[in-house]
Amino acid sequence: MSEVGRRAVTPLTAWSKAEEGGAGRAVSQLPAESQEVRGTEVGGPEDLICRGIFQIEKRSCDVVLTSSRLKWTPIEPESLADDDKMISQHKMVSVDMKEVFAVKMKRRRSAGQQRGGTLLGITIFVCIKKGQNKLKDRAIHLSNLSEDYCNIWFKYLKDILNGYFPKRPKFLKIIINPHSHKKEAKQVYYEQVAPLFKLADIKTDITITEHEGHAFSVLKECDIQAFDGVVCVGGDGTASEVAHGLLLRAQTDARRDIDSNFMPVRAPLPLGIIPAGSTNVLSFSVHGIKHPCTAAMHIIMGNLQAVDVCSFSSRHRLLRFGFSAMFGFGGTTLALAEKYRWMPSNQRKEFAVIKALTNLKPEDCELSFLPTENAHMADQKGKRNEDERNTIEQCNEDKWQTMQTHFLNISVMAIPCLCSMAPRGLAPNTRLDNGSMSLIAVQNSSRADFIKHLKRYGNRQNQFDFPFVETYTVQEVKIRSKIDCGWTDMESEENADFHSRHQSVISPKGSCPWNVDGDLMEGTSEVHIKIHPQLITMYGRNIEEFDDHTVKCSCLKSLGSGHTRT
Repeated sequence: MSEVGRRAVTPLTAWSKAEEGGAGRAVSQLPAESQEVRGTEVGGPEDLICRGIFQIEKRSCDVVLTSSRLKWTPIEPESLADDDKMISQHKMVSVDMKEVFAVKMKRRRSAGQQRGGTLLGITIFVCIKKGQNKLKDRAIHLSNLSEDYCNIWFKYLKDILNGYFPKRPKFLKIIINPHSHKKEAKQVYYEQVAPLFKLADIKTDITITEHEGHAFSVLKECDIQAFDGVVCVGGDGTASEVAHGLLLRAQTDARRDIDSNFMPVRAPLPLGIIPAGSTNVLSFSVHGIKHPCTAAMHIIMGNLQAVDVCSFSSRHRLLRFGFSAMFGFGGTTLALAEKYRWMPSNQRKEFAVIKALTNLKPEDCELSFLPTENAHMADQKGKRNEDERNTIEQCNEDKWQTMQTHFLNISVMAIPCLCSMAPRGLAPNTRLDNGSMSLIAVQNSSRADFIKHLKRYGNRQNQFDFPFVETYTVQEVKIRSKIDCGWTDMESEENADFHSRHQSVISPKGSCPWNVDGDLMEGTSEVHIKIHPQLITMYGRNIEEFDDHTVKCSCLKSLGSGHTRT
């Protein structure tokens, strides 16, 4: 046995006294070297750091700490029969240190007392999984009345948390949209998320947005390198604006000419999304659930997921970055929902879906796309230089496929777009980081058949199993509308700032608006959409499928799914 191992052994007589008098008395009976042990060097994840006695759930336990695990075993009296001793050997409980996100000294304080108080021990906070996708925090209390003893253990636990998990953020930029959905974003953050961030010792710098584009302006001007990540609290529109702002800031810092055929650089910081909107497609897709605490725990634990991003451009001019787009029915539905914003959120969406279906008409378009199987996937994760990319593009020119017909709806999605209204996802055949987009082209059909197609998004049936629906896995898409939509900016070009030139607020004159991540995009008769693999990192994980298959939208039950978001 090594020197560390010999020093860590605690006499069984002291354990018996612990059972009689509690952990607080037992510690004083232990030899000094067995109360706290630390190896001179930690050579591996199971190297012993310290060992001692605490009360856990009113039982005295032998507690062992290594750099990777915290383990404890209830202490049994010496008088146990041999059979009972065999049973007691199987009662060891352990917690992986990578699941621990906070440790605090536990004290009893009188009413109004802010500091000090009677020491009760140490509390360890653990991230636990509940169900398929939900994450929650759990407190484990290690009771011991010795101040010096608890201070030693507290120091070692903090050293592990501070030194072994570099991906966990320490300083976050928080952007809250107070007008999102039912204007509950501030309440969601301050009541459900902020206490968890404080518990994890995460410092925050908070901006509450006052107008559209405010978040974009903040990201443009702030010292972005001072933060470990950016967190937005709101719906899909807020999340998309912040993601677009992060990516555009990256291009600006890298001096990319965004009004040319450029190769974008990755976002400089991870993005966290706290869901406080109506549909929350982005949050569902990276968390698998609309649950602010789950989103907060992914951020706290530093769970990072690379995510593909689309660029939307027209005539080599970047319009914006985004994750999904709908043209035709999806865009018209959103435009109607925006027009009737004075209505309550749920009623507005249902009204927009019904009205869009009532006035359903196809759009005359030329649709061109480059299938994934013919493309060079992911440009080897961005490692190709400009000359190589130009050569590849020349080789791919004759591999494009073109369709010219009437479409009721065209969807282009880089992520699955999971939500409660579409449990399998609006684009179930794509993933967050597979370097391709899902193209769903719905050609002209009867209103009744189109409604059947929409209704299948809300159940397990294949929504694409119709002769008028075609799906493709693609790298690039070009859509040219035969109708001049006549969209006009509300701000003049000469007064447009950096934000309005790339994400302007617009008013429709025609009938072909674009729905990009729940926002109406600047109108144009021709759009070029291109996938950029793993261009942004988000706090979360790759979710195969949302586990709640119950549709929660009355208009979807009776008619179909309108992809409108707040």
